Amino acid sequence: QVQLVESGGGLVQVGGSLRLSCAASGRTFSSYAMGWFRQAPGKEREFVAAINWSGHFTTYADSVKGRFTISRDNGKNTLYLQMNSLEPEDTAGYYCAAVLSRSDWLRKNSNEYDYWGRGTQVTVSS
Repeated sequence: QVQLVESGGGLVQVGGSLRLSCAASGRTFSSYAMGWFRQAPGKEREFVAAINWSGHFTTYADSVKGRFTISRDNGKNTLYLQMNSLEPEDTAGYYCAAVLSRSDWLRKNSNEYDYWGRGTQVTVSS
């Protein structure tokens, strides 16, 4: 198993930036593919970004492409999401997810991930 804890959420003005972190427990972080998802009240959980085990491959939802960047530091057992040019529509709880995989196949569906953090809230106001 791997345990995930998100941090870095908060209140930010339209056009501002936030950097989310997801700290993972265990000694095999580099064996996991990782993803970010978000969920607003009354809506289904939606895909945001994914990254392979090494950090060499990434993919993004169209709604965040060009504004968000997913990255990882395997030496620190940490996943990141840099969010720039934030909009009110980005307001949601943000969750990191993990699945044991060293393939280069990026997973975009929530049911393909086995482990989840408890989330961190991002609120964008004007």
